[in-house]
Amino acid sequence: MKPFYFFLCLTLSTAIYAQKNKSGGLLKPEQALMDIRHYTLALEVKPGSQSIEGYTEIDLITNKSTDVLLFDLVESFTIAKVWVNGEEEPFKFENELIRIKLASTLAPGKAKVKIQYSGKPIIATRPPWNGGFTWSVDTTGTPWIAITCQSEGARMYFPCKDHPSDEANEGADLIITVPKGLVVAGPGLLQSEITKKDKSIFHWKTNYTINNYSILFNIGKFRVVSRNYTTIDGHTLPMQFYVLKEHIDKAEKHLDIFERIVRTQEKYFGEYPWVNEKIAICETPHLGMEHQTMNAYGNKFRYTLVGGKEFDWLMHHEFGHEWWGNKVTGIDWADMWIQEGICSFGDAMYTREHEGEEAYQKRMERTGRATQNKIPVVLGEHMNADTVYHADIYGKGAFFMHTLRYIIGDDIFFPALRKFATSPEFTYDNLVNTNNVEAFFSKESKQNLRPLFDFYLRTINKLEIDVKRISDDEYLISSLNYPTSLPVDIQIDNKIERKMIASEAIKIKSKTTPIIDPKSFYLKKVIYE
Repeated sequence: MKPFYFFLCLTLSTAIYAQKNKSGGLLKPEQALMDIRHYTLALEVKPGSQSIEGYTEIDLITNKSTDVLLFDLVESFTIAKVWVNGEEEPFKFENELIRIKLASTLAPGKAKVKIQYSGKPIIATRPPWNGGFTWSVDTTGTPWIAITCQSEGARMYFPCKDHPSDEANEGADLIITVPKGLVVAGPGLLQSEITKKDKSIFHWKTNYTINNYSILFNIGKFRVVSRNYTTIDGHTLPMQFYVLKEHIDKAEKHLDIFERIVRTQEKYFGEYPWVNEKIAICETPHLGMEHQTMNAYGNKFRYTLVGGKEFDWLMHHEFGHEWWGNKVTGIDWADMWIQEGICSFGDAMYTREHEGEEAYQKRMERTGRATQNKIPVVLGEHMNADTVYHADIYGKGAFFMHTLRYIIGDDIFFPALRKFATSPEFTYDNLVNTNNVEAFFSKESKQNLRPLFDFYLRTINKLEIDVKRISDDEYLISSLNYPTSLPVDIQIDNKIERKMIASEAIKIKSKTTPIIDPKSFYLKKVIYE
């Protein structure tokens, strides 16, 4: 999502359009009975008037009889007609809700809803932080259009059940019409490209489970630079860059960097998740965003050096969301740290892989110092995206994984992390929450990690350790606020020893003042008496 490093430097601006209903929150009863299976978007995009028109089809399954179907859509659109199973139905559209009052009760089972609509999408005031459409142009004046909608929800441009707990399990089809000469980049695989007179129609299709905010497209005068990539498990699929024509000379070098990124992510998190489709990025006029199989890239080829080789932190972070956010998905926005925090920890893994453990440790020390600790990472349940979105879901979330790694040890931690990201129990159709993560790592480590998760994720506490000098070379060390014991490194004279620290003090001998947690595995406060 919105990268952590830029987030620390930027504050959220007020959107030009204030949504009445944010993405997520408490699921409405009329929507709880629906299981969304598939979306089809058939839209014509008109850059001249900055408008769209067409229809959305929603395939769903209801688990009980109902007289009402309820969908989300911002009110900048006009709805022309609504059909349910081919029959036109009456509807009311207000307060960003399309309420379909069925002429006859809909029995449990499959249903198909079609909604025809048109209008001007909300314009993104500061993408990707504030979502909507970005109507831009490249240096030749050719339209260059992007969509961002994670926090605001996909209701920003198509009717949907806009809640993180329900993804389209059978994928999506996007049939997008644009002026001739423009190219549409979308999720999954391109099924067809048809040009008729002054218009071109692109049909993109994904068969994978997909979250709402990845069901979108970008438009521009793109050229496609492609090569084959063989995954860690031996599958071969296309790796593509939808790059502006004016930047095509940069594409091959950029794909070289991208390939190193993919291989590093696979090492830690397992095979790339969408092997039946593609690995791709698309150049966008905004900074970037994770979109399943077609990540948005707008870092303008600004590289740094990691391990002596050029690196693009933005591309790495957004691509990490193919695992954390797209494959492993939180069932509630309250659990956004899972995708943002673990993805940010993955960014530190690139440093570890290419510059070594010491560079990784220094990076995590900086991350710990940057933690704001003003509100908890996990605020409760049934949260909307805006409420939970703050800097610490990135940095403190990543630092928490650093702490977890220390407590359970590398021999358990790294295999467990990869196992979580590859287990059917926690991926694709099976959405997760913080309790799932805790229970899994507790089981893998054979430790009760619930106190750790509660302490660091559900409070703003820092570990408080008291060091009391009782003689020239004797000290009592205890924890002041943690409910159980914890392993802590202590530098005693010239060596580091691992000790179990609890509320009951332990006595140590040291000719010099003991240094608590010298490598910074904990967010802590040390009190010397």
